[in-house]
Amino acid sequence: MLTYTIRRLLLSIPTLLFIALVIFLLLELAPGDPMASMPLTIPDEVKQRMREALGLGEPWYIRFGLWIYQFFVVEPQYWIDGIFGTDLAQGKQRIISFQSRSPVFDTIAERIPQTLWVVGMSYVVGVLIALPIGIISAYKQYSVFDQVGTFISMVGFSVPPFFSGVLVIVIFSVQLGWLPSIYDTTHVVNSWETFVFQLKQMIMPVMVLALQTTAQVSRYMRASMLDNLGQDYVRTARAKGMGESVVVMRHVLRNSMIPVITVIALGIPSIFGGAIITEQVFKVNGIGQLLIIALQGNDIPMVMTLTFLFAVMIVMMNIIADILYGLLDPRIRYD
Repeated sequence: MLTYTIRRLLLSIPTLLFIALVIFLLLELAPGDPMASMPLTIPDEVKQRMREALGLGEPWYIRFGLWIYQFFVVEPQYWIDGIFGTDLAQGKQRIISFQSRSPVFDTIAERIPQTLWVVGMSYVVGVLIALPIGIISAYKQYSVFDQVGTFISMVGFSVPPFFSGVLVIVIFSVQLGWLPSIYDTTHVVNSWETFVFQLKQMIMPVMVLALQTTAQVSRYMRASMLDNLGQDYVRTARAKGMGESVVVMRHVLRNSMIPVITVIALGIPSIFGGAIITEQVFKVNGIGQLLIIALQGNDIPMVMTLTFLFAVMIVMMNIIADILYGLLDPRIRYD
């Protein structure tokens, strides 16, 4: 397993470099100019000097190589410096945002806790709700519980987050007045009252994102359970006198989780993508809103960094899913 993990990590390096190149070239070919948002009163020669200061006058391959060096060498050194107090990265240029003129990673580090609060909580809640629903729906196929679970899943699949987000705001905030309609990112949790307020403002965005996660994972869990409940080893276990709970929870569930792991692992990056819309609806000052602002301002370093981070997350989640396959299924041996 260790050899397989190291091999996969090494193979992921050229994959990520190719993805970074594709992202860079797509942004390079995209229309727009970072200087377009500058005031019209700024002379053209000043704009030209600003373009040169931002490195826009260099050829694309030089800018791409510099970005790769800054992403994989300079930025990690800055984080190491912050932990150990060394000066390894002193004097080296970091990835700078065109809009804010501040380091990109510092801006992302300021925004990502808000996204993790909402997205992380919604994903955990969605998975914890989806797995029991899928298991019970498969075991009690065509029952009332199964029909209700199917209905909720279809609603979760069909209703987009920009509609469900506005709907819950109208119901719980405007009509009932129970929950705040806008997420206060400046809120600091330092007492029981502030903690309760934090939970209240998280309920609606978590509800919207968890609905999609529940719908997707519960359907896969139900289908995988149904496929395994009809296998010969299940009938053999029952014939040996094993209890129904042992058969379902120890044997059927373990085998059924193997394909579901892929859905759960690959769903982590996708839920961040769904958070882009949800953060706009609830005004969450996270990385989703940051990406929208960067796209509108043609902030290429910020857009490229955020997009590449999503790509890194997808590659890493694939590796983790493959490793968990071997842990759950003794028939899978990578070595």
